[in-house]
Amino acid sequence: MERDRRLALVAAVAIIIASVATIFFTPSSTTIPIPEPSSGGKNSTGISSGIKVVAENLNVPWAIDVAKDGRLFFTERSGAIRVVSANGTLLSDPAAYINVAQQGEAGLLGLALHPDFAQNHLLYIYQTYTNGTAVFNKVVMLTEKDNKIIDSKVVLDKIPAADRNDGGRIRFGPDGKLYIATGDAKQPELAQNAGSLAGKILRINPDGSIPEDNPFSGSPVYSYGHRNVQGLAWDLKGNMYATEHGESGNDEINLIKPGENYGWPVEECDAKRFEKPVMCFNPAVAPAGMTIAHFDKLGYKGDLLVASLKAMQLRKVDLENNTTTNILTSYGRIRDVVEAPDGTLYLLTSNRDGRAIPNPGDDKILHIQEP
Repeated sequence: MERDRRLALVAAVAIIIASVATIFFTPSSTTIPIPEPSSGGKNSTGISSGIKVVAENLNVPWAIDVAKDGRLFFTERSGAIRVVSANGTLLSDPAAYINVAQQGEAGLLGLALHPDFAQNHLLYIYQTYTNGTAVFNKVVMLTEKDNKIIDSKVVLDKIPAADRNDGGRIRFGPDGKLYIATGDAKQPELAQNAGSLAGKILRINPDGSIPEDNPFSGSPVYSYGHRNVQGLAWDLKGNMYATEHGESGNDEINLIKPGENYGWPVEECDAKRFEKPVMCFNPAVAPAGMTIAHFDKLGYKGDLLVASLKAMQLRKVDLENNTTTNILTSYGRIRDVVEAPDGTLYLLTSNRDGRAIPNPGDDKILHIQEP
């Protein structure tokens, strides 16, 4: 009850401040200047070999996950859920085609396999849809059989949507709960609104019910004050991190704590009243999906690996030393990265999303098999 009262009070104060003040943002002491990416045809950074193109000519792939049997499941923003077989062949027929409202950055976004997918064949998607004249996002639980979707159930609905700032990343945490990143839907005040699902990281049970140990009783809200979270990952100790797109730069990596306020739209980067980011990028790099390596096959165990859209890079973040290194360029915009059970990495490019000039074969799934 005390936490609920504190959330409501902070929300009210933040909305008032945001509506009456012009806020000037100064770079954080953790701001990392990002060099322009290489435009050469060869990757000349940290990864020198072992990169394989698994699939190409894709239509804005957005999220990818790897099953224990070796299959890859991924979404295309226009509405397709697609499968790469265990032998590395992209199946020509989608597992399903989802009717989505593809407006700007909205559409079919996040995808996550249930931790027990091998037994229950459940996977989850985050999609934008229209309801009359209104547009929303929702999370749907799907059942797969023989590379086809055979059943569906909505587990969370009426998340505010827009043609930008929809969030969309969904991931299962080490606690078995489903975490859902939402954006402010171009309404910054919603991030501080306790009654809105926008501008939040949400936490639900796999069946859609609210966990009893959530920070706000009866609410899926896990953290708030977010502008547009695009990546979620957990380190080897179970700590949760998120990437977030800022406004006019000020992109962030945050350590997520239950019930805490991450400041938007009152503060960015150089936070004084709310949670301060672990790292801030200015100029913007547009960080997207990310993973923390749990294996050392590629030499990155414990490091945060962040896909970058605007900077067109895969970046390694050393969380202990607060440093960041570009380890992959020359493939254009990178939307998502995931670690497979064997310690290799899969990446999605995003050069057909309307913000780049596609190269031949775009978009692609890349497989990093060797350092």
